[in-house]
Amino acid sequence: MKQLVRAYLVEAKWLDKGYTPKVEEYMPNALISAGYYSLTTTSFVGMGKMVSEEVFEWAISEANFVRASAIICRLMNDVVSRKFEQERGHVASAMEWYMNQYGLPEDEVEAQQTGGRSVEGIKNKGLLRPTAFPMPILMRVVNLSRMIYFLYKHEDAYVHSNKKTKEHITSLFMHPIPIS
Repeated sequence: MKQLVRAYLVEAKWLDKGYTPKVEEYMPNALISAGYYSLTTTSFVGMGKMVSEEVFEWAISEANFVRASAIICRLMNDVVSRKFEQERGHVASAMEWYMNQYGLPEDEVEAQQTGGRSVEGIKNKGLLRPTAFPMPILMRVVNLSRMIYFLYKHEDAYVHSNKKTKEHITSLFMHPIPIS
């Protein structure tokens, strides 16, 4: 949580100065400010004895498996919420620095940002390769990525949760899927 608050402070300073950071500055901070690392570690709470101190250390050390998920989540958020965040006064996103740094039009940058094949490959290798951690731990990371994909596939359904997100959550409680 301390890292998350520090990352927010960095972004607030950038916004205050009207500064658009280069990718080398933006991504390390943006991966933290996306909140994915905090969500990952928080998702382990209540899993019992399988979650050791070593598991928490692994998650916050930005292991390739967790980092790949954080990259996917950050970029999906940046692509989908960019216009709305710029209207309300927000720090430049990955879209802005990419367009500024490489002189590319928005539609081309959007296509590149949402590709993510090499990042998905890291996650797939992480699931296929034996690890010291039980599969339920790894699946928490995967399922958080799935949730982010749902929230940011077409719109920012996190900020605008009174639409699709509310309907899906209501459906889960009103019409649960039977488990056999």
